[in-house]
Amino acid sequence: MSLLALIKGKRGASGFGFASTAEEVTEGLDLSGQTILITGINSGLGQESGRVLSQRGAHIIGLARTQEKAEEGCARLSGPTTAVACELSDPASVRAAVDTIKASGQTIDVLLCNAGIMALPELNQSNGYELQFFTNHIGHFILVTGLLDCLASDGRVVMLSSAAHTMPYKEGIQFDNLTGDGGYSGFRAYGQSKLANVLFANELAKRFEGTGRSAFSVHPGGINTNLGRHMDGPSNILFPLVEWIGMKNVEQGASTQVYVTTSPDVIQHNGAYFADCNVKAKSAHGQNDEMGARLWQVSEEIVNALGGASA
Repeated sequence: MSLLALIKGKRGASGFGFASTAEEVTEGLDLSGQTILITGINSGLGQESGRVLSQRGAHIIGLARTQEKAEEGCARLSGPTTAVACELSDPASVRAAVDTIKASGQTIDVLLCNAGIMALPELNQSNGYELQFFTNHIGHFILVTGLLDCLASDGRVVMLSSAAHTMPYKEGIQFDNLTGDGGYSGFRAYGQSKLANVLFANELAKRFEGTGRSAFSVHPGGINTNLGRHMDGPSNILFPLVEWIGMKNVEQGASTQVYVTTSPDVIQHNGAYFADCNVKAKSAHGQNDEMGARLWQVSEEIVNALGGASA
């Protein structure tokens, strides 16, 4: 058997691994009565996660950049849905989504923060901040903190991170250059935003201790979705390895976040980082509690300066 086949066929303590699909990891589960919010419902991993979770009986609150995209994404699901517009790079849009969801009176069992943008070749900004950091982290920070009052007593927050969190800027989070004006690398900035997702999940997990709630970060693997449309193929420092090991399909790529969303076994791992449906080690920066606490404080300062979180 080849090394590649061994890697793809290997399964961890969970009983699942690289090649497991979202349908496989939820086989036999009945999610009737559960409400799961998913950002980026209209395509890629968000759509596949929504498809499988809806198939298992969950009510899906599907968020996308526009109401039309959210409705299109939800219309492809088999169960009950609520479509909500949420442009993560626009604080007003995120707050409006929070207000809409809170007004519905729904209790949310899982906040699956799936949406994101990746490796923009040139510096783009939102509200004066580098766009990947603002969209992938600050947008979700506003959304999650705004909806904590709606989260079930045993609810989960699942942050879609990436192995790229191990390859941010040298100092991890560039707190003195969150605008990107002091220097910009598309992939390093993406890594910074994914590190922020890990650190945010870490800090949430600490704040959830003793409450019954939990928070996690996940790496889906290398998947050919719209997220990677700006990547420069084999010239990118990450892609030669990913291409050699093999890209996952969308069904496999959605498995880890769906597993962490639904498995009763993950609760004992509050704060953990998952890949291939198993707990994996975080980077040194990803384990830095001081950096995580500072990120939370800076994020609150950014949000407050932009008008505060939704009440």
